[in-house]
Amino acid sequence: MGEDIDMTRHIRLTHIAAPEGVAPGTGYTQVITGSGRLVAVSGQVALDEHGEVVGKGDPQAQARQVFENLRRCLAAAGATFDDVIKLTYYVTDVAYMPVIRAVRAEFAGADNLPASTAVQVVALIRPELLLEIEAFALTGDTGT
Repeated sequence: MGEDIDMTRHIRLTHIAAPEGVAPGTGYTQVITGSGRLVAVSGQVALDEHGEVVGKGDPQAQARQVFENLRRCLAAAGATFDDVIKLTYYVTDVAYMPVIRAVRAEFAGADNLPASTAVQVVALIRPELLLEIEAFALTGDTGT
């Protein structure tokens, strides 16, 4: 169990990688607890600011656009990837997960991984899209 304190933001998150009787996850944390203001980010896909698909057929390029979109959404709410406690991945092929995790590490680092769920789906909202990721974060303030 690790505990992280960011004194400038007054948030305390506790990462529990493997609760008793539960195997540790690869690339995620089983449980995260904390307090603060909840930020929910809708599933982001590989669309640029003009609504055009980025990286058709390229999971790495799409992942980069998705994480950039997540970064921008989090910033709009006063949050960063350091505040993310849960990611949900919707992918058209689970074979993309290693590439997606590598891109996530570029944006969020490899320490204090969020709780995560990955689901393979038949299709997303547009046929060119290969992945969608939603995020939940906790920020240190409790205001609105």
